[in-house]
Amino acid sequence: MRTARRRSREFALQGIYSWLMAKGALPAVQSQFQETKGFDKVDAEFFDRLVAGTIGDAEALDLALAPVLDRRPDELSPVEHAVLLLAAFELREFPDVPYRVVINEAIELAKSYGGTDGHKFVNGVLDKLARRLRTDEARAHA
Repeated sequence: MRTARRRSREFALQGIYSWLMAKGALPAVQSQFQETKGFDKVDAEFFDRLVAGTIGDAEALDLALAPVLDRRPDELSPVEHAVLLLAAFELREFPDVPYRVVINEAIELAKSYGGTDGHKFVNGVLDKLARRLRTDEARAHA
């Protein structure tokens, strides 16, 4: 059973992907999903924070990801890029969500929407990023 937060992440991923592909305005990206089947089951506030925060701070998130990537963000598949941006934002802005939960949710998104082995790449990148953004938490679980 998918939780409201997981559904929020799924819709947020789709919104971020859409934005990466078309560079549309944030209100258009957000409103695009409000009439979509299943949106009534999301945590709308969480969805809005994820989409607005990730898109609004995408440049800084790409900079945070750069040291743990083996290529430039624009060379990533759009789905992997969207998953990484979303998870990087959540790691940075939602310290109440354990980093392992953020990584596991991102892996599930990559499995559902990404390429065959994209989830392995996402896992490796986010594990390194979590050690940078949540040093104490990562050290405690090492």
